[in-house]
Amino acid sequence: MTDVQAPIRPKRKKNIMDLLVQFRWIVVIFVVLPLSFLYYFSIYVGDVRSECKSYKQRQKEHDENVKKVVKRLKDRNASKDGLVCTARKPWVAVGMRNVDYKRARHFEVDLSQFRNVLNIDTERMIAKVEPLVNMGQISRVTVPMNVSLAVVAELDDLTVGGLINGYGIEGSSHIYGLFSDTVVSYEVVLADGQVVRATKDNEYSDLFYAIPWSQGTLGLLVSAEIKLIPIKEYMKLTYKPVVGNLKEIAQAYIDSFSPKDGDQDNREKVPDFVETMVYTPTEAVCMTGRYASKEEAKKKGNVINNVGWWFKTWFYQHAQTALKKGEFVEYIPTREYYHRHTRCLYWEGKLILPFGDQWWFRFFFGWVMPPKVSLLKATQGEYIRNYYHENHVIQDMLVPLYKVGDALEWVNREMEVYPLWLCPHRLYRLPLKTMVYPEPGFELHKRQGDTKYAQMYTDVGVYYAPGPILRGEVFDGIEAVRKLESWLIENHGFQPQYAVSELTEKNFWRMFDGSLYENCRKKYRAIGTFMSVYYKSKKGKKTEKEVQDAEQETAEVETPEVDEPED
Repeated sequence: MTDVQAPIRPKRKKNIMDLLVQFRWIVVIFVVLPLSFLYYFSIYVGDVRSECKSYKQRQKEHDENVKKVVKRLKDRNASKDGLVCTARKPWVAVGMRNVDYKRARHFEVDLSQFRNVLNIDTERMIAKVEPLVNMGQISRVTVPMNVSLAVVAELDDLTVGGLINGYGIEGSSHIYGLFSDTVVSYEVVLADGQVVRATKDNEYSDLFYAIPWSQGTLGLLVSAEIKLIPIKEYMKLTYKPVVGNLKEIAQAYIDSFSPKDGDQDNREKVPDFVETMVYTPTEAVCMTGRYASKEEAKKKGNVINNVGWWFKTWFYQHAQTALKKGEFVEYIPTREYYHRHTRCLYWEGKLILPFGDQWWFRFFFGWVMPPKVSLLKATQGEYIRNYYHENHVIQDMLVPLYKVGDALEWVNREMEVYPLWLCPHRLYRLPLKTMVYPEPGFELHKRQGDTKYAQMYTDVGVYYAPGPILRGEVFDGIEAVRKLESWLIENHGFQPQYAVSELTEKNFWRMFDGSLYENCRKKYRAIGTFMSVYYKSKKGKKTEKEVQDAEQETAEVETPEVDEPED
């Protein structure tokens, strides 16, 4: 049993909101799922039409759309119009935080046409794409060519722009880093309408390093060039059960991908993909994958599992069977493996549709899954949205690898959320100190998973209703998030900004480093045009006066110097 026991809480009184949430599946079944299917189909038709065009035609349309954005920005009257933001509706974003900054007076710029794959260059191994291209769209184009983005986030709906300006991770991030670490160049429209190309070694290198995590507050991203890697047709996936306390589970997870001799760059010792799911305080399943050819997968005796079929057992439940039958190996078609968590939205689908994992539902209705997250948000209303903020947890904790055991114990004690998702990623030591950065001097400790140039971190994904809520006990979700954020600050961890945050401005900049970001805000004239990243991601409604006052205060502060890493 785990050594960390959760506190005993009193029972909570249920109200009408509990009833509405309990039977929300009715709205999902009869409204959200049909609309989601139609929406996905229309997007698919649009993607196919785009793919039928030549690369030259797509680039020509892209250039014309960029000119429209430039003209729109130049038409803005800074003294009369609000701060610039995209014209996309607040509920369309996949993230769970409230996009309340759009309730203030604002100046909209339409980027809805920027959803095309512009070029797949298999010689340079570069994909040039627009910001609204999503993971499902690009994997559909690249995988048949036996190439792929180095980091393909699991959910189909996640877009390139969101993963760059925010946060993106996948089971290959222990090799390649976060999604933004695989970007080669950004095409950005600055506040004055100037179009620039930022790379790590040109005159806009500071902007290149400042864009990740900036939430689109330095300029408007209109395209990106992203690294491609060669792949094979299948993923050979090994499921290994782990039974023990949370510290033992954490160590088994670390051992699954990190050689104890420190040879982290040896691809013979390090798997291509890694993830672990913790199902209880004493049970987990570690999964490691390696690319495999079609010939290998179809050898006699090998098991092929097409997890992408609509009637298949949800992936997290399929992996859990390893706890009963022991370690096993199977081959999954590569693209189906990439999007293994899409149909059930990790395990959130179980809360949205309590019977959604039953065989009869999967067989007859699984083909219309998943419900589109934006439509779920659009149909929930403000009261239900606030209910979820207080009684639900959707958070990612990015913590140093050696502190994973401590993080698991903290979540068990304060939230009791299961399953938990563990996914490692490199946090690179870069030429400039960015908003997220490794611990100073990490390379001197020579810890398992670290190298001289990058510290290994882990995403602890906390998605579900907390144990106290499921038992009908009192649970203060807002206070729990505040404690989570304080724990992350104390342990040099980070909270992705898609989530609902309770951070004050002071604590926001204790968690993130703002020196490079603020320098770029001033240098590229973003202040007074784009909202600052804190006010864009903070919780609660924002008035135009509040934002403008904050912008003026920022503008009057002397430009901070950029911290350089120690040699």
